[in-house]
Amino acid sequence: MKRGRMVAGVVACLWVAGCAGPSRNTVYQTSTIDALLAGVYDGDLTLRQLRARGDFGIGTYDNLDGEMVLLDGEFHQVKADGKVYSPDLDGETPFAAVCAFRPEKIFAVPSGADMRAVEELIDREAPNQNLFHAIRIEGQFKTMRTRSVPAQKRPFPPLKEVAATQPVFDMENVSGTVLGFRCPPFAAGVNVPGYHLHFISRDRARGGHVLAFELVTGTAQVDVLDRFVMQLPATEDFAAVDLSRDRQPDLQGVEKDKPKR
Repeated sequence: MKRGRMVAGVVACLWVAGCAGPSRNTVYQTSTIDALLAGVYDGDLTLRQLRARGDFGIGTYDNLDGEMVLLDGEFHQVKADGKVYSPDLDGETPFAAVCAFRPEKIFAVPSGADMRAVEELIDREAPNQNLFHAIRIEGQFKTMRTRSVPAQKRPFPPLKEVAATQPVFDMENVSGTVLGFRCPPFAAGVNVPGYHLHFISRDRARGGHVLAFELVTGTAQVDVLDRFVMQLPATEDFAAVDLSRDRQPDLQGVEKDKPKR
């Protein structure tokens, strides 16, 4: 009898802990970047469920329909027309990473710093490359170059093929927020090693996956994350995809900047 009460108490404690909200210093991720690269675009987790795990993050939407920005608990969807929409919380995501953003480091970014200079600055301020870091940069940008991806139909092509024709957007004198993650090298195959950043303008009109930028003035915030939780999709597509090969060359082709047209 005592043992039964003890088990019931443990179950109750676990249930309460699970309903207590997002865990601090934790990256929560659904699916893997290699699955996305291979064309697994079917959503398996609702935005409502994802938001229960964090108020800050990036990813994409069902059928690869645009870039995800989760900022201050609000989802934004940057579609292939470059415009920002408010998605249905019952809609799903095939890939996303979120956290409860509570920065431990806040510092100014020098005027004129480009994307590489900002990444080098963050590397100096947060040198531990073996932990995950959530990054938020508020600023006025002299230039901002982003891209988005159009919704796909079956049979889904690999992400590299989609990215080859993706729309690219060049903005000037725009204020807004850059956000995303710096992931450790050992995250290869699971997430993007190094920096993976998205952008949304202050007026919530423009945004996308960040390719390049130059700052006029800005402030960076960094949240150091020492826990990682991943939920894998229970979909037929994920079960059937071949995740045994190295897709890092494909990832480089998707992430890198493209020459201006």
